[in-house]
Amino acid sequence: MTYDEVALESIIEQITHEVLVLVGQGKIPGPGAGGNGAALSAQNYTDRVQPVVRAGADRIASTLGVAPTDGSLSHMIDHTLLKPDATQDQVAQLCYEAKKCDFASVCVNPSHVKLCADLLKESQVRVCTVVGFPLGATSTETKVFEAQKAIRDGATEVDMVINVGALKSRDYELVQRDVASVARACHAGGAILKVIIEAVLLTDEEKVAACQLVKVSGGDFVKTSTGFGPGGATAEDVALMRRVVGPGLGVKASGGIRTFADAQKMIAAGASRIGASASVKIIQGV
Repeated sequence: MTYDEVALESIIEQITHEVLVLVGQGKIPGPGAGGNGAALSAQNYTDRVQPVVRAGADRIASTLGVAPTDGSLSHMIDHTLLKPDATQDQVAQLCYEAKKCDFASVCVNPSHVKLCADLLKESQVRVCTVVGFPLGATSTETKVFEAQKAIRDGATEVDMVINVGALKSRDYELVQRDVASVARACHAGGAILKVIIEAVLLTDEEKVAACQLVKVSGGDFVKTSTGFGPGGATAEDVALMRRVVGPGLGVKASGGIRTFADAQKMIAAGASRIGASASVKIIQGV
């Protein structure tokens, strides 16, 4: 699918409008702030967070934002191990912890997908993998092949990295084609697609553009970071991304989330999924 000049102009017009509303007019909620600007507190946390979580997450209990004694926070977490030197024993431990804690998924490099699919086949934990990782600079054809191979190996969730250089060059047609091609491959295989925009490398205008392009290209989530860039998730970026994509897409916060308090901030800002390697520590750190 390609865009003619009229379609591209329409996308650019939408992006410009979002930038003016969200950035120029200062309407982006900060961390811990809701639509009414009131401070987040233990008393209003659940009421304030639930609508956003329900809007973006289809497997989250309705008690998110409180102490995770019932495992509700666990269901939002992608238990992650993407280190290049990760061993099979470490991956097996990751899967054991994911089953024990009932995490949403394990997120691993493609070479570990088969092992995880085998270890988790009797559980509800999904297998997530990464595509075009961590730079996003591989060709669209390569990303599609990676996604298809991972799905055949047992992945049901794919986190792909957007073509950051193309986005910053305003080559929106290339970015759209890149995401849409991988989205079609994922959906044909019954998998969902999360698109990593690597927010730390982008201006607010570029973050808005990236989220708009993911929306029109068939992505299921926008995700803040690879965890391998110069910075990770921030509540401000999560809030901006949620405002742009609305209730129709998920928002995954990933990178530098190490404590329960960190996770709370991201959920309050609008995240419906958390990517973390410190997952066990997070759910134990109330």
